[in-house]
Amino acid sequence: MASSFSTFVRRWDEVIGKDYPLPTFAPATISGWRGADPLARLDDVIVSRVAGAPGITTTDMPEDTAGRVRLWIVRAGGWTLRDPRREGVYTVRAGQFLLHHGPAERFVSQPHTSSLHVAMPAEGMTARSARGSVMTPEIRLVAAHAETLHRVHPGLSPAGRRAARDALVELTRAVPRGGFDDTEPRLAPALAEAAKQLAGERLTDRDLTPAMLAREFGVSLRTLQRAFAGTGTSVASYIRDQRLEQARRDLGAGLSVTEIAARWFFADSSHFARVYKRRYGHPPSSAVSQSE
Repeated sequence: MASSFSTFVRRWDEVIGKDYPLPTFAPATISGWRGADPLARLDDVIVSRVAGAPGITTTDMPEDTAGRVRLWIVRAGGWTLRDPRREGVYTVRAGQFLLHHGPAERFVSQPHTSSLHVAMPAEGMTARSARGSVMTPEIRLVAAHAETLHRVHPGLSPAGRRAARDALVELTRAVPRGGFDDTEPRLAPALAEAAKQLAGERLTDRDLTPAMLAREFGVSLRTLQRAFAGTGTSVASYIRDQRLEQARRDLGAGLSVTEIAARWFFADSSHFARVYKRRYGHPPSSAVSQSE
């Protein structure tokens, strides 16, 4: 949601606090500010988002940046970060991530950049920075967990906040390693959420199966199934239910039962009708008649 710069600063102070000071922004950034999405703080970890901002430029960074790790996950636009140790820059573009360890001198975003950001203490992190595709399993899990925290963090108990914080730190540590501990139970909710997001992107893919999702995240099928057990459904049931929701929309749009069964990979129209009735309590034919 767009906001003025003063509103953003006030929001930052309320949610994040003055022990995480903001950088100094260029005057053009302040006057053209359209704001960041809601912020979240879990103890010493910060999650924030920028959506469609006109362009952000800093002129000075807080002195304590050397003790921080920052992760940029960029969906659109891009960021350029100057690191005084390298006397050079890091650039991260749409579809890429940058995990930066250590001091930052200034950063600049392209107009209309949309990105997710995580910042945390550098303690326990590898000293090297990393960058690559946002499609890696580790980044998918970090993004899924961080975005979930945006939605649920105000309602978490102190123990829940700590567990969510620890899971996010562990996932971020996995980024430069190129792999995460799939036996760590704290990571199960993030794995389930990331798999749901990927399934949503691949619903029209005939090859979408629980096994395919497990391969995409580099985990065993059993590990993925255990992660979903905490959500109250199985991987296969989740995929089927999401396709049924799409099928119900198609019925409302006037497509035939035969067309829908083929589009969403049911064996035939009879199979689709049985599964649909079991899910919604009435046959697809009644949904068609109601939409007419």
